[in-house]
Amino acid sequence: MPVVLVAEELSPAGLEVLSGDFEVRHVDGADRSVLLPALADVDAVIIRSATRIDAEALAAAPRLKVVARAGIGLDNVDIPAATTRGVMVVNAPLSNIVSAAEHAIALLLAVARRVPAADKSLQNGEWKRSKYTGVELTEKIAGIVGLGRIGQLVAQRLAAFGMQLVAYDPYLAPARAAQMGARLVDLDELLRISDVITIHLPKTPETLGLIGADELARTKRGVIVINAARGGLVDERALAEAVRSKQVGGVGVDVFLKEPTTSSPLFGLENVVVTPHLGASTNEAQEKAGLAVARSVSLALRGEFVPDAVNVQAGGVVAEGVRPGLPLAEKLGQVFTGIAGGLPENLTVEVRGEITELDVSVLQLAALKGVFADVVEEQVTYVNAPLLAKERHLEVGLETHRESPDYRNLVTLRGALSDGTVVSVSGTLVGTRQVEKITAIDAFEVDLRPEAHLAFFQYEDRPGIVGAVGELLGDAGINIANAQVSRLEAGGQALMSLSLDDAVPADILQEIARIIGAPYARAVSVTVGH
Repeated sequence: MPVVLVAEELSPAGLEVLSGDFEVRHVDGADRSVLLPALADVDAVIIRSATRIDAEALAAAPRLKVVARAGIGLDNVDIPAATTRGVMVVNAPLSNIVSAAEHAIALLLAVARRVPAADKSLQNGEWKRSKYTGVELTEKIAGIVGLGRIGQLVAQRLAAFGMQLVAYDPYLAPARAAQMGARLVDLDELLRISDVITIHLPKTPETLGLIGADELARTKRGVIVINAARGGLVDERALAEAVRSKQVGGVGVDVFLKEPTTSSPLFGLENVVVTPHLGASTNEAQEKAGLAVARSVSLALRGEFVPDAVNVQAGGVVAEGVRPGLPLAEKLGQVFTGIAGGLPENLTVEVRGEITELDVSVLQLAALKGVFADVVEEQVTYVNAPLLAKERHLEVGLETHRESPDYRNLVTLRGALSDGTVVSVSGTLVGTRQVEKITAIDAFEVDLRPEAHLAFFQYEDRPGIVGAVGELLGDAGINIANAQVSRLEAGGQALMSLSLDDAVPADILQEIARIIGAPYARAVSVTVGH
């Protein structure tokens, strides 16, 4: 009978799913001296946030097939190490979305009506009604930054208060936003017109510090800011200073750049409500999480497809010949979105070569997973990637061709943007080590490994551009690991492709775009594989 180790508290309903078919053991996962020996003969381990499953823990578990996190976050699981060992990692990506949305609303109401301060004052024997005068939400403008699943739930609830909804989400079609009663605007307009700003974005290199001192200075004076998404999306020091200057009238924060934390610039300020990351802390969310991971563990140990698997090389349903192409297809998807600067109207995943004798449909899912990796708040899986595409009216197709003139196998993502521009990215696996290579960007031939930080600059071919870009990056302290230039013809369009040690900040990209100039100027920084 397979053994399932429950390393932290799991809901009774989740335990009931496992009972009968599996031997269930319990251990204190936070105690490494107890955890490591207990892993020796288990087939699955279920954890929450206190148990760390790293390379050491994986090495202590030779029979381990599944690591299940009863929640969303996976910071305490070494996913690359698990993938290398063939251990499936699953979580419960939808378990807390309602709780997270409701907590954002709770913070907003607490700030708008000054509930915590009034409560404390009254319990201290004071009756000061005029001191805690609040504001109504009805007919105010709510700016929602990120219309993923949680953002959509927040939008529904704010609409019920009679608020006018505007939203910033560069990866959502205006028609889809309109269906939710929100008008899609750019971030600058949202900041300028909103009475309430609530953030619901994933944490990526591009969104980290999205709202800082400059952005807060452009907001309507007295705006309320709510962040129940991820710490670091809003600069805490800048937000605290904006509260002191009265530019921001109230703040509700559930997440912090460093957690756990007992010290923040926001603490002690008037009309600032803070909570210790309680977005998922409801009985219902815990119950949903327990049920979800228990069902996933049951499916995985029976060898069936697992919808919530998060590491691409897990899952026995994928042919061995196709499995190495999954990470490549996902990275191509991330590069595609970065270069396109948004979602296309349609997307074709074209697969060429001998691999097409196998079922390669999973490569389409892997590509979609990459396309949406940096544009939605929730965890993207093989199951919800097609749903995300459907919600955003993204038409997706798969083409296979046995002929592949230049490579043994080749994967190409090709999509048309709303302005008619066609963007394509191609890649392959090279040699016995199956090294990932990007082979083409649009019409430009390249030979570039999809490392963590990439940059692409398209410009009119002329002397001095490479040196000027290199000097600018050097002055910014960004080291170039690999560089190459492709051109269609002398004096025509050229593409500089760089592999870098760090991502290129937005201000440096703007300066590079200015340097390379018209008519083909395009400067893009892409972070892949995170």
